[in-house]
Amino acid sequence: MNTKDKKNKRVFVSGCYDMLHSGHIAFFKEASQYGDLYVGIGSDKTIRELKNRKTVCSEKERLYMVKAIRYVTDACINTGSGMMDFIESVERFKPDVFVVNSDGGSDTKRRFCEERGIEYVVLEREPEAGLQARSTTALRSTVRCHLPYRIDIAGTWIDQPYVSEHGAGWAITASIEPTHDFMERGGMSTSTRNAARKIWPYELPAYDEEMLARLLFCFENNPENEGHISGAQDAIGICVSGLSRHFYDGHYWPKTIETIHDEEILSWLESHLCVVPMFPRRKGCSVVDGKDITPEKVKDLTEAADRCWNAILAKDLDAFAKAFLDSFHAQTAMFPAMMQPGVEEHIERWRDKALAWKMLGAGGGGHLLLVVDRIPEGAIPIKIRRRE
Repeated sequence: MNTKDKKNKRVFVSGCYDMLHSGHIAFFKEASQYGDLYVGIGSDKTIRELKNRKTVCSEKERLYMVKAIRYVTDACINTGSGMMDFIESVERFKPDVFVVNSDGGSDTKRRFCEERGIEYVVLEREPEAGLQARSTTALRSTVRCHLPYRIDIAGTWIDQPYVSEHGAGWAITASIEPTHDFMERGGMSTSTRNAARKIWPYELPAYDEEMLARLLFCFENNPENEGHISGAQDAIGICVSGLSRHFYDGHYWPKTIETIHDEEILSWLESHLCVVPMFPRRKGCSVVDGKDITPEKVKDLTEAADRCWNAILAKDLDAFAKAFLDSFHAQTAMFPAMMQPGVEEHIERWRDKALAWKMLGAGGGGHLLLVVDRIPEGAIPIKIRRRE
């Protein structure tokens, strides 16, 4: 199109423009060849309804960025809903030309333009010379999820009422940064983390951490479903930063939560804990088969957790290792099916490099958490999430 053809013409495009990238800029550049370019931007509400997800950038931020692009004459947030949310924006800008990408066109949009005497133009996706093709869908697939994982350190299983009804006590967990892609069904609370991703796809919001944990616990556990309820220690371990202990006394939610954010203690703990992979818990494995829960065994579990917490506060490595291993033995005494075939061989492989060990989560496979004097080669260090 020559300059004469585009003189005084108005061009309209519409889209989400979330995660703005070079493909969007190339599209704006080519569309602007048809005249002065006006952009309608999908609202946060519309994108949430259409794509069942929150936006990465708010509508105000997206409007600011699009308006700053030199090919754009003006832009606005579309006030409608659904795939045709731009109708009022078209009435506002009164374009002569409506431009779409080849994958964004539709017969409905074409008919809409024909009824209003608007020229309808379809462009193929063409990246700028020397740049690779970009799309939001492809770009989104490369965005890393920053939601934490959870490690359980001692006392866990006490968060199940059928255990704590025999004796109240503490579970100790830590929220750890996703510095490694840990396997699914590996005791790192990945099922609860996957539930969290449905609410917060990329990271936890800046909000009261205990309230986030409550929201996640309620979201994951439908009260109308019968059967297993995921322990609250999973949601707390993911959402509550630092090192935590939570007290259970026959209820699903703990009576109280205590946290440690002291940098010296957290750094000490990081230098003496590491993770090693085994194998995912096998399909059909039930770690509660053959469970044997007695007040005496629950007392062993809760007393070991108390000693573990005190040893961490004192930064006493030998006492920590002993209490840590005692807590694991108390777990497996109540739930012998945690020790599935192959687990003992993995423990034996690390026995001479570690002071103590336990399976993360409910066991049956997954990862081993080791207490060590120094991190051995082949093990994965942990990074405890600090409070912002």
